[in-house]
Amino acid sequence: MKKILIITLLMFILVGCEKDSGEVPNGLLPLTAIEDCDEPTLEGGWTCIWADEFNGTEVDETKWNFEVNGSGGGNNELQYYTRENASIVDGKLVITAKKESYLGKDYTSSRLTTKYKGTFEYVRIVVRAKNPVGRGTWSAIWMMPLMNAYGGWPDSGEIDIMEYVGYDPSYVHSTIHTEKFNHNLNTQIGFGRLVPNSNTEFHDYELIWSPGYLKTMVDGQTIGEFNYVPALTSDTPYPEAFPFDQEFFLILNLAIGGNWGGVQGVDSTAFPTTFEIDYARVYKQDYATLDKEKPSEPESISLAQLKNTIYWQKSTDDYGVAEYAIYLDGEFHKYANLNQITFTGLNIGQTYQVQIQAVDFVGRASGLSESFSLIYS
Repeated sequence: MKKILIITLLMFILVGCEKDSGEVPNGLLPLTAIEDCDEPTLEGGWTCIWADEFNGTEVDETKWNFEVNGSGGGNNELQYYTRENASIVDGKLVITAKKESYLGKDYTSSRLTTKYKGTFEYVRIVVRAKNPVGRGTWSAIWMMPLMNAYGGWPDSGEIDIMEYVGYDPSYVHSTIHTEKFNHNLNTQIGFGRLVPNSNTEFHDYELIWSPGYLKTMVDGQTIGEFNYVPALTSDTPYPEAFPFDQEFFLILNLAIGGNWGGVQGVDSTAFPTTFEIDYARVYKQDYATLDKEKPSEPESISLAQLKNTIYWQKSTDDYGVAEYAIYLDGEFHKYANLNQITFTGLNIGQTYQVQIQAVDFVGRASGLSESFSLIYS
């Protein structure tokens, strides 16, 4: 009896060790927080990978680019962006908008980007800022795609984490723009939240971004949530509805006037006025340390309205699904970043058996879904 008990215990230990070995299938390494981030980790396994605390004496150009132009930002804005309107004061980035004639414009301001110096995908961004005072001001914390994988604006997307217009100073706004949803079509998806003191006090503006999902917040309170739901855009390839599966860069700017900021004109007596940023931090989840479970099998495969296209219920995982492996007749075909795929280049009239496998960020894979019969047309 003692021998049987010992053998049983050994088998339990061996099985337990195999299940909880902690091995990372794709070899992803644990994250280490960067040294110049004042808050290196956040609850939930977030590790700081990029930050500017603005503790220097001038703008750090290893992290930021200055845009210098008077093009109007595509919105008929009135300012000329210069380098001189941004400075570091008392540990803060201060963007000052001034009423002054400069190269054909009546106002000057600044716009800074992290393009090619800080590009991000599936991250959490926290920017602490205080908005400007004055009708006609238009401050923003936002993101644009690095490589425009799906074409020029708006096809590759825009993420507006926080926008503020001075004629409506009690509200902040979050919006996304895509080929299907954008302000040129008046179909943009946006949310607003009451923040009565956003131009007198500093607030934390955040973005949490994962595959098929964006959430914006102010001081931990939700401004808006944006979900990719393929059943609701069944007639549209996912990049036209939700192209947020590519690297984006961060932008901080203070515009004057324009199609939105200038709707009620510009109060010229309000200048100079400032948009102040205390810090900007970017976090990523430490998947190699956190992720312990494989994803669930994809379910509910359905035929979309779009030709030769299917979609399915999003798989669940303890820390998210990175991609889906698509199999045709038992052979690997390609990966899909979100839970929709349009097939091309197959034999017209042939029936294919489609199966789908979810893969998480450390390479753990679900089982294959049930087969779905697709007649390629």
